[in-house]
Amino acid sequence: MLRLASKRLLGLTSREIPSRSVQILPRLYHENVIEHYNNPRNVGSFDKNDPNVGTGLVGAPACGDVMKLQIKIDEESGKIVDACFKTFGCGSAIASSSVATEWVKGKSMDEVLTIKNTEIAKHLSLPPVKLHCSMLAEDAIKAAVKDMELKRAKLKGNSSADAANAPIEKAADA
Repeated sequence: MLRLASKRLLGLTSREIPSRSVQILPRLYHENVIEHYNNPRNVGSFDKNDPNVGTGLVGAPACGDVMKLQIKIDEESGKIVDACFKTFGCGSAIASSSVATEWVKGKSMDEVLTIKNTEIAKHLSLPPVKLHCSMLAEDAIKAAVKDMELKRAKLKGNSSADAANAPIEKAADA
């Protein structure tokens, strides 16, 4: 059986059309995926302890893709001034991360929450089997925004404690 299958695969039998089980079809990616995979934008990381940086870390256990996306917020305008990512996974996951970092720049946190995985998938022309990659990118954006909101809430909560300690610190410095 194995010998027959290998002969069919190599074309050494009289059958002209190989059976479906041995047909090998190449998987072709859209040029946008290849472009973002070969030339990813915004690869890197920021200091996660920076109060103006939100970090989203998400993963898909089924395929092994892990994505870390970070956003840097301008305090005055509330807009995202920079974004970066590190992704361990397939080309579609890397391309989705790259696109997400490009799309969040210059937008407010509320605006980036409107970015949907379907838009990323459409832009990259992802096949159905790779849609989870664009879903990871959307989830990473949401997680980064949530992290940023938690940091801001902590800072607001601690600001009253800092104000109470300020006179003591000034007296110690004098």
